[in-house]
Amino acid sequence: MASNVTLPRLGQGMESGTITRWLKSEGDRVEKGEPLYELDTEKVTQEVEADAAGVLLRILVSEGEVEVGKPVAVIGEEGETVTDAPSGNGAGPEGEAEDPTEVTEDEPAEEGQPGIAREDERERGREASTEDKPTQVSVPRADGARVKASPLARRLAKERGVDLASLRGTGPEGRIVAEDIEGAGPVPASGRAAAPLPAGEIETVKLSTMRRTIARRMTEAWQTPHFQIAMSADMRAAMRVREALVGRMGEGDAKPTFSDVLTKACAVALMRHREVNAHFAGDEVRLFPTADIGIAVAIPGGLLVPVIRNCERRSIQELADARADLVERTRAGKVQQADLEGGTFTISNLGMYGVERFVAVLNPPQAGILAVGAIEERAVVADGEIVARPLMAMTLSCDHRSVDGATASEFLRSVKEFLEEPGLMA
Repeated sequence: MASNVTLPRLGQGMESGTITRWLKSEGDRVEKGEPLYELDTEKVTQEVEADAAGVLLRILVSEGEVEVGKPVAVIGEEGETVTDAPSGNGAGPEGEAEDPTEVTEDEPAEEGQPGIAREDERERGREASTEDKPTQVSVPRADGARVKASPLARRLAKERGVDLASLRGTGPEGRIVAEDIEGAGPVPASGRAAAPLPAGEIETVKLSTMRRTIARRMTEAWQTPHFQIAMSADMRAAMRVREALVGRMGEGDAKPTFSDVLTKACAVALMRHREVNAHFAGDEVRLFPTADIGIAVAIPGGLLVPVIRNCERRSIQELADARADLVERTRAGKVQQADLEGGTFTISNLGMYGVERFVAVLNPPQAGILAVGAIEERAVVADGEIVARPLMAMTLSCDHRSVDGATASEFLRSVKEFLEEPGLMA
């Protein structure tokens, strides 16, 4: 019996998503759990798997924004008849409006509950590649040939005004990847270099979906009553631990960093000061039993915070492996919505940029976020003498509705102690 494929809810607050490309064509056999199409949400582009096996009888929405729970395709048995079905965005497979009718012997799914809606809609009428490689998208060149580009590269090109047809890809089989876009300036579709702006003229750049999401989230965060406290940790012992771990690395292991040592220190401290490992939720504070720590990762055009689960149970090497995998997938545009949700605390490290200290903005509904600067040799007094020590500045921002100053200070002091005496983390 034919059944509708409906747009799933991939995260809390998701009300809609934008289909960017189908990985199967009408008439193709589809197995349950097999990638069916690519969906762009507020934060990520990810593959959506088929929830049933059968033949893809009809694609109802080839591209465009669709509400959660709306039908986007029909799967059934080979040879089964399907009447003109209503698409989830009010348009047919080619984008034209259709009269609302029903799929044979099936009812459309109910609408999802309201949440945070996506505000923009991708261009319609683009021709999708029929290849089965999920990380490739074909667009036409001016000469009629085809050029392959990853979904992340395509999104960056659109945001920056770069003509994909003018680039030479460095990825597999000449595929254009994000790095190719980063080194390219805005090029109009004609291929001619963009004319420079007249002196003094203001350039207007439209906010991307990610920038709009960041703007909304930061506005919410800034309205939260919060405070900051700061301490510096002597990193001599942490440096020795890291060196020892690097020397013990096995084949395929990720190289441990100071961020991994810090993540472990924060995880143990969060278990001892659970008031910081919390979410503020209106008239209650939710204290979590595990340290699920988000790591802020800068990507072209924005910032994402993938989450490492159960950090308190993992060794530093295991944290390094998990962090390396998440960062790689985030920067490659392969992170999943589930990777970005459920964090209980966040670490933001700008030390690699030479930043000495800074204040990070809260990541609601989390109660705390730790901003970490560079490790720098500084003069300190030890045993009555001035000596040089490698110090790392840490600034903790907390939601004052759920965490008080004394509690935050005790937590940060524990982090400092663990970095200076790593054996205390056991």
